[in-house]
Amino acid sequence: MSAIDDKRAQHPWLGNPKDEGAGSGEMSMPDGRGRVRDFEHGSIYWTPEHGAFEIHGLIRVKWAQLRGHRSFLGYPVTDELGCPDGVGRFNHFEGGSIYWTPQTGAHEVHGAIRDFWARHGWETGPVGYPTSDEMDFEGGRMSQFQRGQILWNPTQGARMRRTVPFD
Repeated sequence: MSAIDDKRAQHPWLGNPKDEGAGSGEMSMPDGRGRVRDFEHGSIYWTPEHGAFEIHGLIRVKWAQLRGHRSFLGYPVTDELGCPDGVGRFNHFEGGSIYWTPQTGAHEVHGAIRDFWARHGWETGPVGYPTSDEMDFEGGRMSQFQRGQILWNPTQGARMRRTVPFD
């Protein structure tokens, strides 16, 4: 059995192997680093550096829209997990994270903005969950959140702008 098979045994809800166009067996990724197997309700990715992790649902869709393992996010480094508030879900990746809630949808957070957000309590902090992907903004970058923005530029670094009071 492979590490992907072992992970699948931990998550039987993923269902049976599924042919997404390249066969239903475990296969090597084109970059030569990882392996993958698709199932009825998600996929499991494996790399020698991180091991095997599942990804499913709208987080999986968002990751695929960003180009999956070929994107700045890279391979998953966690399974999809629930947030402490019982509302949101997330996967961490080599280069960032994707967070999802029913109200906000799935959005990526990475780099200095993600680091700042983490230091300030992730989704339980002053700005809440992300409501946008990172974007260009006035000589830097920005991500929108439920109660504000986190802005970054090379001169000032990351900073928070709250637009809704924090309870």
